[in-house]
Amino acid sequence: MRAPLRITLRLIPVAAAAWVTAWCATMWPDAAAGVSLALWGACLGALALFATYTAATRARSARVSVLVVVIALAAGAAAASHVALAQPARDAVLELEIMNGRAVVVEASVVGKVERRANGGLAFDARISRIATGAGATVVSVDAVVRVNPDDVEPRADLDLGAVIEARGTASAARPGERAVLVVQASRGVVVTTPPRGAAHATATLRQELVRSVRGLPGDGAALVPGLSVGDTSAVSLELDADMKEASLSHLTAVSGANCALVVGLAFAAAAAVGASRAVRVGTGVVALAGFVLLVTPEPSVVRAGAMAAVAMLGVLLGRPGAGIAILALCVAFLLIADPWLAGSLGFALSVAATGSLLLFARPLAHGLARRLPRALALGLSVPLAAQLACGPLLVLIAPQVPVYGVLANLLAAPAAPLATVAGLAACLAAPIPPVQDGLAAVAWLPASWIAGTATTLSGLPGDLVPWLEGWPGAFSLGGVGLAIGLLVALRRGTPSRALVRGASAVVVALVFGAAAGGGLLVTVAGRWTLPADWSVLACDIGQGDAVLLRSAGAVALIDTGPEPDRLAACLDRTGVGRIDLLVLTHFDLDHVGGVDAVVGRVDAVLHGPADADGAAILDRLVSAGAEVVDARAGLAGALGGARWRVVWPPPEGRAFPMGNDASVVLDVRGGGIPPILLLGDLSASPQGALAAGGGLDPPYAIVKVAHHGSADQDPDLYRQAAPGLALVTVGADNDYGHPRDEILDELTALGARIARTDAEGIIAVWEGADGLEVWRERSGGVGGDR
Repeated sequence: MRAPLRITLRLIPVAAAAWVTAWCATMWPDAAAGVSLALWGACLGALALFATYTAATRARSARVSVLVVVIALAAGAAAASHVALAQPARDAVLELEIMNGRAVVVEASVVGKVERRANGGLAFDARISRIATGAGATVVSVDAVVRVNPDDVEPRADLDLGAVIEARGTASAARPGERAVLVVQASRGVVVTTPPRGAAHATATLRQELVRSVRGLPGDGAALVPGLSVGDTSAVSLELDADMKEASLSHLTAVSGANCALVVGLAFAAAAAVGASRAVRVGTGVVALAGFVLLVTPEPSVVRAGAMAAVAMLGVLLGRPGAGIAILALCVAFLLIADPWLAGSLGFALSVAATGSLLLFARPLAHGLARRLPRALALGLSVPLAAQLACGPLLVLIAPQVPVYGVLANLLAAPAAPLATVAGLAACLAAPIPPVQDGLAAVAWLPASWIAGTATTLSGLPGDLVPWLEGWPGAFSLGGVGLAIGLLVALRRGTPSRALVRGASAVVVALVFGAAAGGGLLVTVAGRWTLPADWSVLACDIGQGDAVLLRSAGAVALIDTGPEPDRLAACLDRTGVGRIDLLVLTHFDLDHVGGVDAVVGRVDAVLHGPADADGAAILDRLVSAGAEVVDARAGLAGALGGARWRVVWPPPEGRAFPMGNDASVVLDVRGGGIPPILLLGDLSASPQGALAAGGGLDPPYAIVKVAHHGSADQDPDLYRQAAPGLALVTVGADNDYGHPRDEILDELTALGARIARTDAEGIIAVWEGADGLEVWRERSGGVGGDR
């Protein structure tokens, strides 16, 4: 290894120390003060050791090693100190009596990009300045995430970075390790009291005008232009977003290092073209970079890329531009000291992993590939291959699947991405001259359409996604496969250990792919052999959403479809369900109807809650495929095989509760082998109270499907009246909402109910056994009686 690379790698422990310490401190903030004091003490000790070494020896390597230890300890201590100093204010907010479904009004400033979530709602980071409840108001200064339905924002066009808002709804504590202290569910709407001003207003207007300029252009390419150039994905459809993710191209719309490099490079080149000095060229690049970061909003990946570009330009100014890994390590340490909560951000980890892999592995992979391929093709493949091998294990933590065509997709998209970015950015800046903007947007549309076509084509090919092991076992196994592939490609011919590594790598790849293929079979062809044959109630493991199957005398009902067709289809395949006699769409949020494509043409009858325009379109598709549609209201009843079902909510003429969660269809089903079950949809506490007081329930219930994935907004009186033997919680693992909440779990436990959760236990199957209720959990692999 050459000396320069060895020296730059020595800074990796600095980044690692800052990252590990920041993560531990944010996960266990009460220990942050003690950790910081211990590390500062160790840092002083290491500094004394460094002084001793400097005086006693001229061995440069020893002195450098001790200095790195000093810097690493200081970085970790600084990150922990930041958490310790911030924690008192965070704790003070959590001690306020604002949780457990209490109505709150918060005043806040929008400090992050307003993003559309998978369920169709909006979410954004905010800085809360005031929290009010019925008991009074408190002035605070804490970070929060605000979630709201787009239709509940007034006015929608003014909700952007820099706006001041008033949000009404409920608040809950964010998960440990997150920058946000609170999650505000603005169920009663968001009012923009002060629109963005100054620079925030100018950049918001530029982004909005770019979105406007592409609306008249055809196809999916138009929606991608704002995302490729300024990171605005508001026009990207859910279908295109899914295709981009399946093809491993979604990083192109998450502004990062490549975009920053383009902006800085163009500014640097322009300054150089007029004969500017090195200092002026660097200054021009810094100004352009700062403006670009402000334009696209400072997301974690943009902040990381901007900081790295700034340090890189400092290296240019000092005449040492080549130490990429050292620059990355210093950037990571600096960012984690400034914002320790980045340590738990998967997006930040992906960004660092991708950059590090390109700096370390792209060149060796290119040399290895060039032994078998033309040099130009080898160079083109090495970049996406390095990024795929490094990021794949992290992506498996989000979805347990591996995109087969990811490297090919990135190779095909690579020539088009910079063209679309540069032309789209020029179109954005040309907003004051609409004809010029429209022309530049049309230019950007061409390469953007190529990228969109690449995504939709490759994601539609057979076998585009390979099922993989879930969680950390999946991440480590895919990391092992990536390492094996990388070594096989990069090791030079004649290396003494190459034959041994080749054999070992082949064994690793065969074992891991065999395990993954076996896992894929277990959720498809052979999956039904692993389920209990007598199930009558089965909760599919489809992530953050609802999909519950009921079966009686061969007839099947499906209560909601979850958020994604593929996951619902996998569950139906595993259970052997082909035809659905009754489909119940409790309401039309995406986490309840997003998987409907998996059942179109397979449904006889549809029972549904109040529908908006999007809901009506879904119903029209089901009708066109042969389904009969019925509007559900309390009092409606029917049969499913030998069982009887009865609608107990919403009221026939009720207008007190708005369309959506609080108008969810609630079913009472029993008989024909189905234990008495109450399925509560996404009802919040207020309609739950009305339902409990209305006298429509018939307790006790053997099973209660807990409302809204176990949110904190529940009415304990309803559950006390229902007296469930088993509480079924349909919820996604590591969801952003903190579901299920401890409050409702504690209440259910106090009632004596057993709790079954799809996030922790996978598929849940229930049936009436000879001695009572039997419960089978996929990830515990066992059956338990409920007497």
